[in-house]
Amino acid sequence: MLPIINELKQLGGQSTSKELKRNVVADDKLIQENVLTSFKKSLSTGRKYLPFNFPFNFAITNLVMAGMLERPKKGTLKLTKKARDFHGTGKELSDQVYEISLPEWYTRSEKNKKEKIALHQIKEVNKSELDIDDGLEEDNWRSTILDALMQLSSAKFELFCRALVKKMNVDIDETIGTKLTGDGGLGGYGYITTDDFRTSRVAIQAKRWSLNNSVSSPEIDKFRGAMDKFRAEFGIFITTSTFTRDAVAASRAGTRVITLIDGDKLLDLIAKFELYVTPKVITTYELDDFFKEKN
Repeated sequence: MLPIINELKQLGGQSTSKELKRNVVADDKLIQENVLTSFKKSLSTGRKYLPFNFPFNFAITNLVMAGMLERPKKGTLKLTKKARDFHGTGKELSDQVYEISLPEWYTRSEKNKKEKIALHQIKEVNKSELDIDDGLEEDNWRSTILDALMQLSSAKFELFCRALVKKMNVDIDETIGTKLTGDGGLGGYGYITTDDFRTSRVAIQAKRWSLNNSVSSPEIDKFRGAMDKFRAEFGIFITTSTFTRDAVAASRAGTRVITLIDGDKLLDLIAKFELYVTPKVITTYELDDFFKEKN
């Protein structure tokens, strides 16, 4: 819970839960770097889910119960004055939070028992109480797209990444970075125009790597060398995997910062631009208090 509080302070006191989650993973060295793309398959439903969502959202819910966080709107978290004034250790925070939240969890559990809610319904209630913003449905489609990306050949993945960068307003060069060999280690190259007149060169690197094989800092250094060869002012490094913390630091060193797009961000961009995917709208309903109150 302490990394959540500390990250929100760094983010100005308010953030989306998705941004907060990414920052916690990026900055907390006790958390594995690939937890946001490490999907597992449910034995009961066969659907994919992200295990890290459960402890993260459980911590969020406890902090909300304890008055450390509030939700001004769905998907957004905000520090309260109580949290802003907290400067203790992780244990002190846990003790302070659980003193308030554990009785609340017990009260909810007893209420469920009294209302004789079926086991499968209790699971649904617990899921909503944890306020999992990503949702199990989202976990499932994200995993499906990631699996599909991993099945692409290296050449086709580079083609996919060039199409994505093109959606990001980069004019792709049809000669540089379009071959698997002989292009100086590039997966693509292009030009972006800003301020109506300034055009900059953009180098693209694409690595379709397994989730257990994170991109390290030597790969960043190698890409920067390719940028130098083609005099690129900007670099975009895309992977299905993750970047080590040393790689992130290397990407920010020097005069030219390299934009890193890991598997988690890649899935967001695919959904945003609807790149080779078709959105499906699933209608669902939540019961109002009218149905829950006793007659």
